[in-house]
Amino acid sequence: MSRQGKKDDSAVANKERIGLRVLVVISFCHFLNDMLQSLIPAIYPQLKENFDLSFTQIGLITLTYQLSASLLQPMVGLYTDLRPKPYSLTFGMGCSLLGLILLATAPGYGLLLVAVGLVGTGSAIFHPESSRVARMAAAGQYGLAQSIFQVGGNAGTAMGPLLAALIIIPHGRHSLAWFSLCALLAMLILFRVGGWYRKKRPAVEHIRRQWSATGMDTHPGAGTVVWPLLILLVLIFSKFFYLASLNSYYIFYLMHTFQVSVQSGQIRLFVFLFGAALGTLLGGPVGDRIGRRRVIWWSILGVAPFTLMLPHVSLFWTGPLTFFIGLMLASAFPAIVVYAQELIPGRVGTVSGLFFGLAFGMAGIGAALLGRLADLQGIVYVYHLCSFLPLLGLSAILLPDVGRNRDTR
Repeated sequence: MSRQGKKDDSAVANKERIGLRVLVVISFCHFLNDMLQSLIPAIYPQLKENFDLSFTQIGLITLTYQLSASLLQPMVGLYTDLRPKPYSLTFGMGCSLLGLILLATAPGYGLLLVAVGLVGTGSAIFHPESSRVARMAAAGQYGLAQSIFQVGGNAGTAMGPLLAALIIIPHGRHSLAWFSLCALLAMLILFRVGGWYRKKRPAVEHIRRQWSATGMDTHPGAGTVVWPLLILLVLIFSKFFYLASLNSYYIFYLMHTFQVSVQSGQIRLFVFLFGAALGTLLGGPVGDRIGRRRVIWWSILGVAPFTLMLPHVSLFWTGPLTFFIGLMLASAFPAIVVYAQELIPGRVGTVSGLFFGLAFGMAGIGAALLGRLADLQGIVYVYHLCSFLPLLGLSAILLPDVGRNRDTR
């Protein structure tokens, strides 16, 4: 091999290594971000006891957090598509830091809502731009990049209940303040990521201009995308309403049905969330190989037998079933996000903000409605009703195939 050939190969390898390093770093920040957020539902039993809250009030806490995140995310994504802000990630994490400190010290229910609203605002800023960073570092493997990015969030979400069981439950709500150090660490790392983003932006703009010059970034008409987007909306509804029943009320279900302790319930919630993290890691690269549509179809509809069995099994089988439910349901989301990015090319921030926002919004609405239903009909009734939601995954068969690996960012 010639010296020039070796030099070119080395340059390519270095480029791939730098992309992987950025993906790992942004995934780690996603881990810290979602770990901090997952502490909120993990301490619901403690908040319920300390403030004498009803299930409806618990649901409103989730609704406040999820809506503050979901309503802002599409607007943040649209704005940063037009005016990229490399250091907005650091600012968003700062909002989460303030919200976490307030959550640890709030003397009443009203300030609890303000605190979770701040954390939601931080999430709204973080997710669209960090998803864009993941795509910029993908080197064409967009499903894999989205999975690496999202698995950090799922792992963080899984870690929250475990940390709550080990630290917050024994030491009280005020120990939440110590986790602000994690937010501070994330801010420092994201500042460095912002510098990489700022240097990378001219190259991204060059690619976009090339696509524009060749006419390959032509956006599909409204009639082309509306129907697939409506189907994706149905799938998001099915997935995140069901996940809301587990994220917000699974511990209460275990305590009511099997008389387990709060700490035992949090460990079992960790098992479910660990399955979700593993599913997220697998969903993206499998979608790169066999197509996003197939992954979406099999992951949502395929989980239906497990959800239908869950309300009827013993405590022993509840753990394995929820593990597989998390594994299969979570594998759909990386495929959904990349599918939507390919459906509407050149609008990564807007699409990411829209779908992360829909995910948060559906989860928030689901938590509020299911909390009210639990107050009226009981927590067991909620799980019987929600077990049918994955059957809506049948609608995925109507999704059209879209082109893969388009380098529009």
